Amino acid sequence: MILDTLDIPIVLAPLAGGPSTTDLAVAVSEAGGLGFLASGYRTAADLREQVRSFRASSARPFGVNLFTPPASASDPEVCARYVEVLRREADRAGVPLGEPRSDDDDWNAKLVALSELKVPVVSFVFGCPPAEVVARLRAIATSVWVTVTSPEEAQVAEDAGVDAVVVQGYEAGGHRGSFSDGGETPYGLLSLLQLVAARAHVPLVAAGGLASGRGVAAALVAGAQAA
Repeated sequence: MILDTLDIPIVLAPLAGGPSTTDLAVAVSEAGGLGFLASGYRTAADLREQVRSFRASSARPFGVNLFTPPASASDPEVCARYVEVLRREADRAGVPLGEPRSDDDDWNAKLVALSELKVPVVSFVFGCPPAEVVARLRAIATSVWVTVTSPEEAQVAEDAGVDAVVVQGYEAGGHRGSFSDGGETPYGLLSLLQLVAARAHVPLVAAGGLASGRGVAAALVAGAQAA
C-alpha cells in the first residue's frame, strides 16, 4: 500500500478550482508526503500536461483526483429555484445570468488518460465510481481511493473494491465530497473516523479542518493512516 511508503503521513488535498498547482504537489511529494493533482474543472488534455509536468520534476509518488459524475440528472424544479436565487444576486450586482448547463467534467476522456498514464493513485470525490472502473485502474497497479462523508458511503466504496477511503468530516465546510446533495448526517471528523474504522477493512485518510500537527495526531489516533 502506497501509504506505507510515505516518510510523513501527509496527503495534499487536491484543491480543485484554485490554489492547486503542480509545483505544490511536487513540493509535498518531495517532502515525503503524497502530492495530489486536481483534475476537476480541467480537461483531459490539461490532466495529461499536469502529469507530464510533475514527472519532469519528481520521481516521487503522487495522485490525481477526479469528480465522479452524478448517478442521475438534477431535479429541474430544484435547479430552477436555485437559478432564481442566483438571478436576484445577479440583478443586485448588475451582471447578466448565464443559462444553466452541465457536463461530466470530461469523465471518459480522463479515465482513458489515467489508464494510459498509469499514475500511482487516483481518488474520486462526489460519489463512488462503478466497480468496473475501480477494477480497471487497479489492474494497472493504480491505487484507487474514494472520499466519503458517512459510514454508509464508506461501505459503498469498500464494496466497489477501493484500496482506501478518504474520510471527510463536516469541518471541511460546504465543499464536502458527499455522494448526494443533502440529507446526510453531518459527522465530525473524529467521530466519523472511529465509526468507519470500526467496520472498514481498508486504510483511512482523514480530511476536513486539519490545520495543525495536533489535529493530524488526533486523526491518526482515531484510526487514520494519513491526513
